[in-house]
Amino acid sequence: MSTAPQVAASHTLAEPDHPAVGVATGLLNSYVPGARFLGTPTRTLLGEGVHSEVPHDERPPALRVAATLAAARAAGHTAPLVMGAIPFDQDAPAALAVPAVLHTAPPLTADPLVALPADPPSRTDLTVHQEPAPEQYAASVAAAVERMWKGEFSKVVLARTLRIDATDPFDVAAMLQRLARRDPSGYTFALPTGPDRTLLGASPELLVSRQGSRVVANPLAGSVPRSDDLAEDVRRAAALLESAKDLHEHAVVVNAVEESLARYCTDLTVPVRPTLVRTATMWHLSTTVTGRLRSLDTAALELACALHPTPAVCGTPTDTARRVIRESEGFDRGFFTGMVGWGDADGDGEWVVTIRCAEAEPTSLRLYAGAGVVAASEPEAETAETAAKFRTFLGAVGARL
Repeated sequence: MSTAPQVAASHTLAEPDHPAVGVATGLLNSYVPGARFLGTPTRTLLGEGVHSEVPHDERPPALRVAATLAAARAAGHTAPLVMGAIPFDQDAPAALAVPAVLHTAPPLTADPLVALPADPPSRTDLTVHQEPAPEQYAASVAAAVERMWKGEFSKVVLARTLRIDATDPFDVAAMLQRLARRDPSGYTFALPTGPDRTLLGASPELLVSRQGSRVVANPLAGSVPRSDDLAEDVRRAAALLESAKDLHEHAVVVNAVEESLARYCTDLTVPVRPTLVRTATMWHLSTTVTGRLRSLDTAALELACALHPTPAVCGTPTDTARRVIRESEGFDRGFFTGMVGWGDADGDGEWVVTIRCAEAEPTSLRLYAGAGVVAASEPEAETAETAAKFRTFLGAVGARL
């Protein structure tokens, strides 16, 4: 893979007027581990090599990214763009870089070839470890609910992990193919986070995007597993729209997003009631919040960092929820429930909540899933919800709980 500081001059962020069949899936097919891939509802990006890395220091991520992009442009890079991931803890080291060569295409949904199925997984050498065990996770949920009834806090998002070990190396490119082709309208990513380590997944949740002065956020909170039976699937979706517990959980997140964006935006539009978003495995309550920036000096990543962490991935009050997470989960979230995305030197970008994901090393995978816990939560139901969320990635691996 090239690491020379060069730019593919024939590729820009502008979307072509007549998208060619096979352009977006061509980038998907060209991905190899070590490259940077992002598929969003607006574009498909493939970054190769490293022009410059975003350093880790005491400055906020948005300032470090802005300085890196400005330096790249000053060095002759005609259209520098940062791609990568920021951890749940924004003070921890991120994995952000300006690619040496950037290839762009329309979104995967604009390419009819994305409907072609990926090769199914055929692994027989996999061992799955649940960490913590389901019973232990349920006990943590019950303990959090008890504390909420005592008035300590109102919501916390508790996560658990799966570790999948294999005797032969995982095919990261094949897993990315399955994720992208299963949910092409979502946000699919494969990004290097260390030597021989890749963060990949298919998130349904846009944290925030900026294009010119237009800002869009799409918080998701309140969810239910889908059913293979059509009638039952429709019943679950309808019940979710009427669930007092889920509607309250969703409203808390939307209110937090509106409050954060109000500091930066005018003409905020917040629908009164949520709609539904579906993935291959889950129904989610969804609200699309839109607004106009007061100042074009505010980059997409600055907005994302102001929003993060929303109550959808942490809880409320935020500081208390963070403490409960540290006390209850027993593992470092790392990049899980952080954000992945891209940002350019003009301040435009898309940043997505890092969920439905895993970190892959040659012969091991670490999967993550969480559930929003409120006073009305039932431990067994929240445990089942995390199991359903694992299905997104388990299907790409060929493993089962």
